[in-house]
Amino acid sequence: MRNHHIDLCGQIDFTRTDAMPLLARDAHFSFACNGCGDCCRGREDIVLSGFDLWRIAARLRLPPLIVARGFCRASIGTVSHLPVLRLAPVKENRNNCPFLTGNHCAIHDAEPLVCALYPLAQEISREGEVSYFLQPTACGGRVIEAKVEDYLSRYDVPAREQTDVRWALGCMELEDVVEQAEMLLSPVLVRRMQAKLWQALYFNYDYAQLFLPQLERNLDWLNGEIIKLTEYQKKQNNKSK
Repeated sequence: MRNHHIDLCGQIDFTRTDAMPLLARDAHFSFACNGCGDCCRGREDIVLSGFDLWRIAARLRLPPLIVARGFCRASIGTVSHLPVLRLAPVKENRNNCPFLTGNHCAIHDAEPLVCALYPLAQEISREGEVSYFLQPTACGGRVIEAKVEDYLSRYDVPAREQTDVRWALGCMELEDVVEQAEMLLSPVLVRRMQAKLWQALYFNYDYAQLFLPQLERNLDWLNGEIIKLTEYQKKQNNKSK
């Protein structure tokens, strides 16, 4: 199976090409940066994982649902059929990231993984293998050289890698479950399942508690709820025969 860079919910944003080879942890890379902050401007592709949302909620001391409603755009992935949450650009501020102040990030210590990695990108296989590669940039400016492992450590990426992998694998597993359920469920029950997906993946979290145990609890609950919905649908189908 070919690996894809995913939006953390299984929707393919782009496929890594041969021009973007995987980088070993001890590999060196370089990119140009003029510190303009343009990588935070006009972006509608900053996708948040549930962990990203939890971190921002903790930074702002607000419930995840309130953060999502105030700063994000929600949709259902056309490929994954799972919830997708993206930072919503602010029209009054030239479609910039809602957390961009001047050329600086107002939530830098809780920035999403996509932002922390840039210009690197992460690739997670269905086997849980994590790889990184360099995205193409055209910023110009001062050339910065770094070793992959040092660059990742600078933004505490290794400390969160286990959680990011668990999130990604959970979403990949859900893709197949949700696709099968959608073929069976009525439109009303599909919408009910989607509401439960939002709760389990994004909203039913307390930022004062560790994220990973809550994710495991929510995934267990979600699997049970999907089973209940499909069993209910089967009973309804049998009654109509």
